Amino acid sequence: MAKTRVVVVDDSALVRSLLSEIINRQPDMECVGAAADPYVAREMIRNTNPDVITLDVEMPRMDGIDFLGKLMRLRPTPVVMVSTLTERGADVTLRALELGAVDFVAKPKIGVADGLRQLAEEITDKVRIASKAHLKRLAVPVAGPSAGHGESAPARPAAPSSIGRLSTEKIVFIGASTGGTEATKEVLMQLPPDSPAVMITQHMPAGFTKSYAARLDGLCRIRVAEARDGERVLPGHAYIAPGGMHLSVERSGANYIARVQAGEPVNRHMPSVEVLFKSAARVVGPNALGIMLTGMGADGAKAMREMRDAGSYNFVQDEASCVVFGMPREAIAHGAAHEVLPLTQIAPKLIERLRSTAGMSINRV
Repeated sequence: MAKTRVVVVDDSALVRSLLSEIINRQPDMECVGAAADPYVAREMIRNTNPDVITLDVEMPRMDGIDFLGKLMRLRPTPVVMVSTLTERGADVTLRALELGAVDFVAKPKIGVADGLRQLAEEITDKVRIASKAHLKRLAVPVAGPSAGHGESAPARPAAPSSIGRLSTEKIVFIGASTGGTEATKEVLMQLPPDSPAVMITQHMPAGFTKSYAARLDGLCRIRVAEARDGERVLPGHAYIAPGGMHLSVERSGANYIARVQAGEPVNRHMPSVEVLFKSAARVVGPNALGIMLTGMGADGAKAMREMRDAGSYNFVQDEASCVVFGMPREAIAHGAAHEVLPLTQIAPKLIERLRSTAGMSINRV
C-alpha cells in the first residue's frame, strides 16, 4: 500500500526533526520534505506533491495563515496545523479551520521535545484522517495579516423568518468532530432567534471552546456560549461542551439544565457525543432533534440510535458534504438517521420540521 506522503513546515529545526522522526516511524507514512518557511515549502510542495502538510502558524517571511489561504485557493491540500500559537491563540486556530485546515495539534509551550513525543499518536492519527479528508477549494479572497479580527468574518445568511410558537420542551442536539467547527457554524448561522435550545459536543481540547463559542456568538442570531454546569437550558441559546469536559442534559423540575462534568474519556473523547446523546434519549426523548455532522470514528452513533428509539427526529450529514464521513456513516449504519442531507440543507429541514410540529410536545416531568 502506498505510504501517505507528508511535508513538514516549521521554522524550528527541532520541531522539523521531531515531526519527521515521528512520521517516518509509522509504517504507513513518510516525511518527503521539511521546510523552514513557506517560500521553501512552496517549491517543496510543487516538487514532492504531498498528501498532507503539517504547518506552523508563526514563521518568518510569511505567516502560516497567509500561506494556508494561498494554498487552499491555488492547490488545496489537507493541512494539520501544528503550533505553539494554537494553544494560546485559539482565534488563529479557528481562522485556520475556516480557511480549510482539516485539524490542529497544539504543541506545548515548554518541553517541546517531550511534549511532541507524547503527542505522537495524536499527530499521526490526525495526519491519517487528513489524508482521507474531502477538501473544497477556497474561493474567497483571503484578508491579510489582520484576518480573524472581524473584517474576514463571513456575512450572515439572509434572516430566516421566525419559527413561530414552539414548546420550550424541544431541544436540538449536535455532535461533530473533524471538520465540525465549520459545519456547526453553517447550521447555527441559519437558525432564527426563536429557535429551540441547541446543545453541542464538538471534539476540541480545553482552551479552544471558549473562543469558538465567542466567535459563533458574533455570527449567529441565537446566543452561543460555553456551557456552564447547572445553568438552565433556554430557547434561542446554544451551549457548547467545554474542551476536556462532558456535557449532558438533566431535568430539574419544569426546566432542563446543563450538566458539565469531568470524567473518563468515552470512545477516547472528552467531551463525548455519546454522553450528550445518551442524556438526550433518557431525558428529552421525543422532544429531541438530533444532528450528526462530519467527524472521524463512531462517537455518538449508538446513542443517536437510542435517541431515535426514544422518539427523537434525527438528521445526518451526507458523505459528499463531510470533511470526514466517519461519525455520520456510523450513525446511518446504526439506523439512527431519519434524513441524510447535504450540510446546507440541514438547518432549513430542521426549521421545516420544527414548524410542522410546533405546539406538539410530550411532557416528560
